[in-house]
Amino acid sequence: MKPVIALIGRPNVGKSTLFNQMTRTRDALVADFPGLTRDRKYGHGQLDEHAYIVIDTGGLGEGEVGVETGMAEQSRAAIREADILFFMVDARAGLTPADLALAEELRAVEKRVVLVVNKTDGMDIDAGMAEFYVLGFKDQFAIAASHGRGVHHLLENVLAGLPPETVADAESAPGIRIAVVGRPNVGKSTLVNRLLGEDRVVVYDMPGTTRDSIYIPFERRGKTYTLIDTAGVRRRGRVDEVVEKFSVVKTLQAIKDAHVVLMVLDAREGIVDQDLHLLGYALEAGRALVLAINKWDGMEEYDKQLVHLAMQRRLGFVDFVRTHFISARHGTGVGDLYASIHRAYDAAAVRVSASQITQLVEDAMEAHQPPLVRGRRIKLRYGHMGGNFPPTFVFHGNQTEAIPAAYRRYLENVFRKALKLEGTPLRMEFKTGDNPYKDKGQQLSERQIQKRKRLMRYVKRG
Repeated sequence: MKPVIALIGRPNVGKSTLFNQMTRTRDALVADFPGLTRDRKYGHGQLDEHAYIVIDTGGLGEGEVGVETGMAEQSRAAIREADILFFMVDARAGLTPADLALAEELRAVEKRVVLVVNKTDGMDIDAGMAEFYVLGFKDQFAIAASHGRGVHHLLENVLAGLPPETVADAESAPGIRIAVVGRPNVGKSTLVNRLLGEDRVVVYDMPGTTRDSIYIPFERRGKTYTLIDTAGVRRRGRVDEVVEKFSVVKTLQAIKDAHVVLMVLDAREGIVDQDLHLLGYALEAGRALVLAINKWDGMEEYDKQLVHLAMQRRLGFVDFVRTHFISARHGTGVGDLYASIHRAYDAAAVRVSASQITQLVEDAMEAHQPPLVRGRRIKLRYGHMGGNFPPTFVFHGNQTEAIPAAYRRYLENVFRKALKLEGTPLRMEFKTGDNPYKDKGQQLSERQIQKRKRLMRYVKRG
């Protein structure tokens, strides 16, 4: 598993700046959940053979009243999720009472704490770090996050003793890997129990396991699967004792490791923004999808119609995904999920020959020509597969950078219908070939210019 690093400190000590440096991007958000965006941003980073997850937080130690109370709660949630804590302080502001209070809190946490003294640019580093020695943390590093100074050294030392990330658990898991994801209390664990046929998954995470993706291999009717569960495997007796706990890190890892994401929604609560964010991340990760609308049993017909209307209004961007209305508690409709899981998996794993792709492109252009650009017709000459999970199609032609979004959607619909690609996102890449006469044309133009200059000099000489 990737180590998880949480950036902890009072507000405005440079946590977000370091986050961007560690993820090498200006906006490395991989999850945008309501209630979490203020304090917890999740990103991926890589240093040599070491990959890691980094969590940015809003701040601790100052105020903690009103909105700051929620911010502090989210920061402490990040502390629980993380393996390593980067305790950030501001060298220019010096040691503050808030830093002292936060240091006392972090010393009580049984995790590795690394003191990161930020904003040391333009000052004597030893002098900048001197007053923070009183905090008593063994690991101390000086950086200037805004310039990236010292960040590589910091990560190199912190990650040096950790083993490289291994993907053996995911890649060696047998059969179709299915991640069951959704908001808290939508019935994920009950559904996992139904899919497995035994009550061995509970809705509670013991301390220290909040980010684990639990792999559960099983067989059904001679076919092999692996469930990647985000709730954790515990004793049967613990099933109904406590309520579910939600971990973003675990959910993101489960989606990444899966072939097919089984997204569970609550019919009684409707479709909320958090559902859409999870679906968006699954699509961004290129994973096949199946939707399960749970708690459908016992609903009034009027309420069911409201759910259908909400789906039409909010789930139009996943209209290629098969939707099932189920009751995980009673088992209604759960068995039908397997057929859709297989269809989505087969679609995501599809292989298509270059000749078939090229023929589909030609037929599509014959039925509906691409638009004109600067008086010239966009032309797609041929195509080929660029990969699968998700299926990626690469097209070569001229002026492909000018293909409008509407025509891209048209091609996607043509390919989805012709190849029966249900339940998987598609990716289409367009490449423009170099004009073989481009340089010659430029050379000719330059010769013409030189010839014209010589002619003008000749005319002036009379």
